[in-house]
Amino acid sequence: MILTTTQAIKTTIIVATGLSRDALHIYLGLAVLLLSMALLRRPLRSLTPWAMVLLVAILGELLDMRDDFVVYGHWRWDASVHDVLNTLFWPSVLMLLARYSLFFSAYRPLAKRRRPKKPAA
Repeated sequence: MILTTTQAIKTTIIVATGLSRDALHIYLGLAVLLLSMALLRRPLRSLTPWAMVLLVAILGELLDMRDDFVVYGHWRWDASVHDVLNTLFWPSVLMLLARYSLFFSAYRPLAKRRRPKKPAA
């Protein structure tokens, strides 16, 4: 089997961490989400950090697609879809909870909370 540079790097990370490829995709998605939130100073409910996770996932799969053509002669798109879903699952859950539930409401700044209007005197 031909081992491309990209796959050699991934294999080294798998051996060094002892984690499966699926677990690494999950951790990568969460790490990119948190780093994007911190570096871009965007809240969890913003689409921007989630979009950064999507971008990183797609870029990784483009590298895998190139490797698939070199090694197998075709793109294993089902493996790519599986990887993208693994990478996006928890960032999506967290972003949706932050946007559409009260799960993270205690962490919103006081200035952003709605305060009842005082009745006119």
